[in-house]
Amino acid sequence: MNDIPFEYAGFWPRLGATLVDTVLLFLFTMPVMFLVYGELNWESDDFILGGWDVILNWICPLLATVAFWIYRSATPGKIVFGLEVLDVKTGGKLTVSTSIIRYFSYYLSAIPLCLGFIWICFNSKRQGWHDLIAGTIVTKKSQIKEAHKIISQE
Repeated sequence: MNDIPFEYAGFWPRLGATLVDTVLLFLFTMPVMFLVYGELNWESDDFILGGWDVILNWICPLLATVAFWIYRSATPGKIVFGLEVLDVKTGGKLTVSTSIIRYFSYYLSAIPLCLGFIWICFNSKRQGWHDLIAGTIVTKKSQIKEAHKIISQE
């Protein structure tokens, strides 16, 4: 894998992809949350409003993100920015277990002042803590296709 000329995605394209994903998730969940909880959705100080809140804001994002990583190697935001999430050892698609580990490792990257995400700026492969924990990389998609062509010609 180390001989493959991947171009790693840096902090800013990854942040842009995250913002796209956040807006899409917001556009999906907020109308449904408002239908279920009404004004309580905006006025409540409760961390969790109820079962629908858990399903819409915790379970659905987990399932959607893992499914996108497994089947498309990217979330919608990463697709927009031409990025892919790959296994660092094989350069291939993520497994279910790797995807779940990466997803929950986001929290470890975020909790201490988002230092795990800022780490992307300093790591040689542009890996955040969540990538290091799960064994993943984020690359520019065009480079991946060229790398696969190189491998298949050898």
